[in-house]
Formats: sequence, structure tokens, C-alpha cells
Amino acid sequence: MNILLIGSGAREHAMARAIKRSSQNHELVCIGTNNNPGIMSLSSTLTVRKVTDSSAIVNYAEEHNVDLAIIGPEAPLETGVSDALWQADIPTIGPKKELAQIETSKAFARKLLTKYHIPACPQFRVFTQMKGVKKFLQELGENYVVKADGLMGGKGVKVSGEHLQSHKEALEYCKKLLVKDGQFVLEEKLIGEEFSLMSFCDGKNLAHMPPVQDHKRAYVGDEGPNTGGMGSYSDANHLLPFLTREDVNQAQQFNEATIEALKKEFGMGYKGILYGGFIVTTNGVKLIEYNARLGDPEGMNVLAILESDFVTICWAIVDGTLTQEHARFSNLATVCKYAVPEGYPDSPVKGEKIDISKVADKAQLYYASVESRGDELFEAGSRTVAFVGIAETLPKAEAKAEEEISRVRGPLFHREDIGSAELIRKRVEHMKALRK
Repeated sequence: MNILLIGSGAREHAMARAIKRSSQNHELVCIGTNNNPGIMSLSSTLTVRKVTDSSAIVNYAEEHNVDLAIIGPEAPLETGVSDALWQADIPTIGPKKELAQIETSKAFARKLLTKYHIPACPQFRVFTQMKGVKKFLQELGENYVVKADGLMGGKGVKVSGEHLQSHKEALEYCKKLLVKDGQFVLEEKLIGEEFSLMSFCDGKNLAHMPPVQDHKRAYVGDEGPNTGGMGSYSDANHLLPFLTREDVNQAQQFNEATIEALKKEFGMGYKGILYGGFIVTTNGVKLIEYNARLGDPEGMNVLAILESDFVTICWAIVDGTLTQEHARFSNLATVCKYAVPEGYPDSPVKGEKIDISKVADKAQLYYASVESRGDELFEAGSRTVAFVGIAETLPKAEAKAEEEISRVRGPLFHREDIGSAELIRKRVEHMKALRK
């Protein structure tokens, strides 16, 4: 069996490791945007080319007699790579273009949930012109969020009090988005604690993964600009310290209802991973946004403790025979920390050498935006490497992650507080105060 993995970041490195652990006899080939040394060591070939070019990817898959394709990032989903592979009779993990709108259009996602009476949305409106924007902003007061409609690498959302300090600033950003996308979403700012809940989907059945909390802000204490994600953690009991079992059940039900809504809307099943970015509020669990693939970094947390055979899960998705039993996870805590280039995310250094020789446990080191030249590694301009600490408890997992990511040398920085007792205590206290 020949498997094609599309993408070459840390998430795809984690996926490549999960594929290689499979007991099924297979060979792995990969198409990515950079020569990721971790993926290169696990695949028979890694070809650098545009991951959004459907015809080139289909030709590559046919040349390599690919039996199964797995799409990592969101950009190929937006350009219809999944559609093209299925058309060429190559089963693919990753939803078709229409279904992927659940991520690629914020407006589509909000409208879909509203149409099918899924009570996960805050108060919102979609705008295609500036008429009515000022009035709706006044209705929302100081609690508002402006969202770009399309893909922005996790950086298209601006929140009042954090990125936007006045209605005037908000209106300026809205105008910019109209020029870029032709529409944007303006919605109520939700107050609470965020978490990610990802589910494998075969078009009808779902197998849920443990919840994870991601950290978008660049600096310690949740300061600084938004990023693609600086790190994340999951707990050994498959909850999070501030979540109840009811919170997780609610998020799972939203994922299930959304898959059903997508099937009704388009008459075809969603085959891949649905990733809900949720928030627990005083009014229960609400949806911030949906993604149509594994999270990065959250995918590294869950794949690191996946006990089941990843390739078997993929075939169950293809065949429509998925059950929760397909996705079994160890009762261990995980903490993932990213080392990123100095200046990230706004003006990251590029082309600088990094040294990983002092990292003791390279089995949980994941390469992201890294180029290998001979025996040396160089920063390629975005998040560089990640480490996942795994242990019986969160404090032990955090200590392991902190120790190992600190051993990576170069013009880099990371958030020391991800998964720390102090940061988690703040999350728990915040949630306690809201629930009162």
C-alpha cells in the first residue's frame, strides 16, 4: 500500500510518525512546501512543490501508485485537491472543497449552523458592504469581534480590547476586509475559556479525540500578537482542568450536528477531521470557529498518545465504518511547546542556523518551518520546531517539554508558561468565577 501525505509542517511530521507506527504494510511518499528533515527520514520520497496544485498532485499520486492520500493543511482543501484525488479514484482523508467551507469561509460556517438550528453561535452578522456596520457595532458595545471571511493562517480575527481599541479602529479593519474578501463577519465577543475538540469523521459517524487547549498569543501571559499557535496541552483524564464532562459532551454533540448539517446541505459526506474551536461561557459551550483538518499544534498532542492504528482509522473513514473504538488514546498528559524565530510572527528572522544536538528525546521533537542543508538545519521563516512532553501528570509533561525545547539553540524563543501550574490555575479560577 502506498500512502501520500500532503503537507510538510510539524503537524504533518506527527502524522508521518503515526502512519509509520501502523502495523499495515505500506510505503509513505510526501508532497510539501519545504524539505522537512523529519518527514524525509520517514518517507521514501519528499517532493517540494505547490500543495494547492490539484492536477500536479493527482499526477504525482498516479506516478507513485498511491492507494490513500492524507491532506494535512487547509490550503489544499480550499483549492479542491481532495475533489481531484477522489475523481482520480484515490481515496482521500480531507473534505471536498464545498464541505471544507466550514473552515475556509467564516460566513458560511455561521450561516450553516443557524440554518440547521445548531445553538453554538454568538450574535453575529455577515456584511458585504459597510451599510449597517456602525449600527451593529453600537448594539454589541465594547464586546465585539471582526473576522476575515477566508483563510488567514490564524491571524484574521481581531478582538475588541485586544487588537481593536475603538469602534473607529474596528470600522477601518472592516473596510480593509471588504477590499480583500468582499465580506466579513462581525459578532459578539464571547467571554470564557477556549478549547479544541477534534473528531475523525467518515461522513456519518464520528470518533472524538481528547480536548486540547491551544495558545495563540506570541508571548508569556497571553500577551502580544496572534500566531498560528505557540503550544498546547491535554490532560490525562481526557478533560481539561477547567472543563466538565458536560462541556466536552456538548462540544461533541455540536461536531456531530455539524457533520449532519453538511451532509444535508451538500448531499455528500465529510471524510476527514472536523476541528471545533470552542469556548465555555456562562451560557454554556459556544463555537468560535471550525477547522477542516487536524490542529497545529493540537494534532501533535493527540497523535502522541494515540494507541490505535492511524492507517486503520483512515481506512474506516474511507469505508464509512468508523466507530469510537477506532480512536483509543492513552491516559497521559501532554504539553506541546513551539520554538519560533526571533521576530515571529510579524518579522521573523529567516535562514538562521539552529542546533538540536542537545535535545535528549528526539522522538517527540517535531520539525516545522525548517530547511535541511547537508547535516545542518536552518529556520525557514515561520514556527520552527515543537516538542511534546508526555507524562502521567500535567506538571511532569510541562517540565519535560520545557527542558527539551530549551535545549534547541539558535535565534529562537518559546512560551515558557504553556501548560504551567500558574497559567492553568488562572484558567481554572477564571472559569470558576464565570460559573458562579
